[in-house]
Amino acid sequence: MAPYPFIETRIPYQRNVAGVLFPAVLSPNPSVELDLERFTEAVRARKPQLESLLRSSGAVLFRGFPVSAALDFDRAVEAFGYEELPYVGGAAPRTNVVGRVFTANESPPDQKIPFHHEMAQVPEFPSKLFFFCEEEPKCGGETPIVLSHYVYERMKERFPEFVERLEKHGLIYIRILGEGDDPSSPIGRGWQSTFLTKEKSVAEERAAKLGMKLEWMEDGVKTIMGPIPGIKFDQTRGRKIWFNSMVAAYTGWEDARNDPRKAVTFGDGTSLPSDIIEECLKILEEESVAIPWKQGDILLLDNLAVLHSRRFI
Repeated sequence: MAPYPFIETRIPYQRNVAGVLFPAVLSPNPSVELDLERFTEAVRARKPQLESLLRSSGAVLFRGFPVSAALDFDRAVEAFGYEELPYVGGAAPRTNVVGRVFTANESPPDQKIPFHHEMAQVPEFPSKLFFFCEEEPKCGGETPIVLSHYVYERMKERFPEFVERLEKHGLIYIRILGEGDDPSSPIGRGWQSTFLTKEKSVAEERAAKLGMKLEWMEDGVKTIMGPIPGIKFDQTRGRKIWFNSMVAAYTGWEDARNDPRKAVTFGDGTSLPSDIIEECLKILEEESVAIPWKQGDILLLDNLAVLHSRRFI
């Protein structure tokens, strides 16, 4: 077999978590000449090793590879061969760039996006996420990541009764959507793009498949999702994980239509304790890793294992 095209490297801000680097960082092997075509071929040929690394670390950062534009990134993502999941039920306003590539959350860059698992507020969520840096920020704009099983363990140790209620009742997410997208809001995706239709009847069908209730309003719709689990069991790794958008909803689902403190409740409809939410946010920040982006970076996340967020630019 040809020489291994990737080498594990150490960079600032990585964390050693129980003997495993988080995130894992791969760079080109200096002895192997890689252009975009050879890079994608290497991804296909070495996918089992890459998935093993992802399984152990939860996140893999590819740095220094010949990926410079959205089209290159699309080819790289295609090489991994993961099934694409339609973005139905998601909250963030996004625009398709090319192929599988969409813009990141289009809300103003001065708005911080709290920690969450992608689409944890609906039953159908992606198993993997790819992020790409096409233009390197001058400062800020990091995508902090944190291992969900560590968050679960710390929350259970600190607030056992709260975690017990969360496991028993789950969560209900409530969001009010306008008709069109509102790019000024981090949750500004309108109902037409949320359900990929302009027909209310089709939106109702797609919502029903998710177990989501819709209450139509004069200028939009109120969505009620849940109860849905806030704790899951990661079958691959054999451990419980903190899998929800609780902190994101409670602290960040705010715009002209939405009050974040009404955006999420326990599954029995009772309010969440604000002091514990604040402590959970502190734990997320304490356990997180935020690596400054470099142009051409690709970050692959296991969506079950890792929560992500966005810092201000």
